[in-house]
Amino acid sequence: MWFVLLLILSGVSAIEMTFELQEHEVQCFHETIPNGKKFTLEYQVISGGHFDVDCHLMSPSSKVMYKEQRKQYDTFHHTTVEGGEYTFCFSNEFSTFAHKTVYFDLELEEESKDAPGQDGAGAHATALTQLESSAYAIHEALRLVVDYQNHHRLKERIGREVAEYLCERVQNWSIGQTVLIVIVALGQVFMLRKLFNRPTARGGKVGI
Repeated sequence: MWFVLLLILSGVSAIEMTFELQEHEVQCFHETIPNGKKFTLEYQVISGGHFDVDCHLMSPSSKVMYKEQRKQYDTFHHTTVEGGEYTFCFSNEFSTFAHKTVYFDLELEEESKDAPGQDGAGAHATALTQLESSAYAIHEALRLVVDYQNHHRLKERIGREVAEYLCERVQNWSIGQTVLIVIVALGQVFMLRKLFNRPTARGGKVGI
């Protein structure tokens, strides 16, 4: 039974984070990854500017493994050939005034192996191995559900950010149009009053 609990807890480990990236700023993160480990780096700009960011990934020997500029989102898969501290950085140096909100997900996958209970055949296939296999299948299904939920939350947040941005632009445009209409109306009233308030010349009567 303890094996089943350990199995559920020992799935794919993931690191998720959402952070603010100011203009002209670079933020780097570090993760120690052993040799021969598969990992996936996924990132996406949620809000700010044109929804783009620079990203690069360096190995423990300072070798650039991945480098992209002004990407809104991307996914990078890799299997390490050397163990050590990997560094991945996000840069907003090209932006002069817009700060960004960036989400990234770093997944460290376990080595591919058969599901528990697959190596037990014949008399070794017991109820416990069937329970282990069921727990493993449930764990994988729940992990996929969590991934789908995260992606849907990101899409929902991006849609909300775009909607709020458009709403703000429309509101500012409407306020500007209203102020312009008021100014034009006051100007017309002023011009009409000035036109009709001109002093009239009073001529005297000439006698014969």
